[in-house]
Amino acid sequence: MEDIPWGLIGPLVGLQLLLAVIGLISLSKAESVRGPKWLWAIVIVLGNLIGTIAYFTAGRKDV
Repeated sequence: MEDIPWGLIGPLVGLQLLLAVIGLISLSKAESVRGPKWLWAIVIVLGNLIGTIAYFTAGRKDV
């Protein structure tokens, strides 16, 4: 089994977790979003980095 390059994977995991937390906080404070909030929460949590980016680009409504 090869060594896992934690020097590369660690920052990506940290970035993913940070963006997920920021996305969930933004979702909880948003008055309205495109679609149900519970669905966006699932997309943010299970969609990894892509789910959070999708929420910020397509899910938020500009009020």
